[in-house]
Amino acid sequence: MERAHNLAMESLCLAADLVLSGNAELRQIVGLSLTVSLSAVAIAAAIGLPLGAAVALGRFPGRSGVIVALNALMGLPPVVVGLAVYLSLSRAGPLGALGLLFTPGAMVIAQALLVLPIVAALTRQTVEDLWTEYCEQLVSLGVSRARAIPTLLWDGRYGVLTAVLAGLGRAAAEVGAILIVGGNIAGVTRTMTTAIALETSRGDLALALALGMILVALVLLINAAAFTVTRLATRHFG
Repeated sequence: MERAHNLAMESLCLAADLVLSGNAELRQIVGLSLTVSLSAVAIAAAIGLPLGAAVALGRFPGRSGVIVALNALMGLPPVVVGLAVYLSLSRAGPLGALGLLFTPGAMVIAQALLVLPIVAALTRQTVEDLWTEYCEQLVSLGVSRARAIPTLLWDGRYGVLTAVLAGLGRAAAEVGAILIVGGNIAGVTRTMTTAIALETSRGDLALALALGMILVALVLLINAAAFTVTRLATRHFG
């Protein structure tokens, strides 16, 4: 028991030293993780924001089914997304010619697919609530539903930003999908989450703990930002 305690304390000290000293391997892994996650969220936001707004204001057959599907896809298992992207990007797959499998590009695609439903579903709810509130005023001004989308997205920018931050939190903590499509290759596709899993299995607790500290700090920062945005929205709009 005492030996295990001493090992844990030693690992914690080594982990803190790795973080404070700016270890090169640690920097590379964290940098790749942030690049992949931010790229995925940017793509998901570019598609998800207009998509969510269009579903909120559109009137078309099957709309209820689309809303149900978006909400359900928010909980899509990452390994299923990873498998689908893997099959698509493999040599025998329809996108195999792109040569993206086991590259950061494949990881961005997988994370973007996971984040997209979150951004779209939360944006839809935000825009739909605003349309219900301002519908009569916008219609009286001759603003069509399509023309109202930019206005409502801007008016609901706090809610939209919260949706994007929620997507970023999902992307930053993702491991299953990117492990399948990225391969966890050192110096190429190894991210914080996949490195933690690998180093823990190897028994290198110091590096795993150092990455864990950074990941927890990042998730806390994202949640703090989302909380602050929500508070600002409440203060400004009641």
